[in-house]
Amino acid sequence: MNSDICDANKTIDFFKKEVEEFVKNRQWSKYHTPKELAQAISIESAELMELFLFRNYALEEILKNPELLSKISDEISDVFIYLLSFVNALNLDLTTAFQTKMEKNRKKYNLQEFSNGFYKKK
Repeated sequence: MNSDICDANKTIDFFKKEVEEFVKNRQWSKYHTPKELAQAISIESAELMELFLFRNYALEEILKNPELLSKISDEISDVFIYLLSFVNALNLDLTTAFQTKMEKNRKKYNLQEFSNGFYKKK
């Protein structure tokens, strides 16, 4: 793998611009409405879930299976690409949205109540 192309060397802005250019060059913006993009994210997420349907892979099993890892990587990338298209369509700042939500999560799942591995949906 090219060491210049990795998470540590790319910004959210890089990904947003890559997706924006890809969509613009194909004149797909008219199809990238919030409804269509939300549905596309859900569909691609379902395709990711389908890889695990009726299977109970252990983590080690997945990591030792290059073909499965490749399929997972493709589906995760599809979800990410549509998510970035959605962010672009709404002109959202993903970093701000992330930080705001993480602060809400820290309050909702505070360390006093959730530091022992216990999880329950609130």
